[in-house]
Amino acid sequence: MTRLSLELQRLFPSTPADGRLRRLVLELRAPADWAALGRVWQGVQTDLGWPAPAIALSGQDGVQLWFALQQPVDAAEAGAVLRWLVQRHLAELPAHRLRLLPGTDGALGWRPGAVPLLQAAGDDGERWSAFVAPDLAPLFSETPWLDVEPNPEGQASLLAGLRAITAEAWQRAVAVALPVADPQPLGAAPATMAAFTDPRAFLLSVMNDPAVPMALRIDAAKALLPGA
Repeated sequence: MTRLSLELQRLFPSTPADGRLRRLVLELRAPADWAALGRVWQGVQTDLGWPAPAIALSGQDGVQLWFALQQPVDAAEAGAVLRWLVQRHLAELPAHRLRLLPGTDGALGWRPGAVPLLQAAGDDGERWSAFVAPDLAPLFSETPWLDVEPNPEGQASLLAGLRAITAEAWQRAVAVALPVADPQPLGAAPATMAAFTDPRAFLLSVMNDPAVPMALRIDAAKALLPGA
């Protein structure tokens, strides 16, 4: 296997036979505004303590965030977490500009193409999908592709610096996202959620839990303020 193939397999292995996922993808379609998608990229690191996701040009009309997971997760649960991220950071955008894997209902209908890959050529020549560094992402809002084949070693080096979301970090996100993104939970709630039937008690628990990222504890405290 090439170095690039090894990095892709490390971060984004194939979906297991049981349908659980080791990767999530969020795509913002044209105009692929990095100022908007960058809020998600930064937010998951600040709010959830996740490692930075990979940034990919679709080679067609979108810019994508690829989230790698150390352990496979339930598709319905993953859909709920993505829904929460959209609600938190991209609520002003119309639904037709977003593509999610899995969908917010846990469906696996849309799948992003492989990266890097030559996509359908445009009038201006070849269009390649590619992973890019955060400082270069703003340059591709209007043209989310490369017009030359990306260097495999360069792509591998970029991916080598990325890490997958740990099981613990994922469960912290689920504990916050499921009650907000889906009042009727799509997947089984984690054990830490089972005791909460009162929203106020849940918010108090989040606010006082030192394991929860500070930004989420502040949000919980704001929600508990009178009139909130």
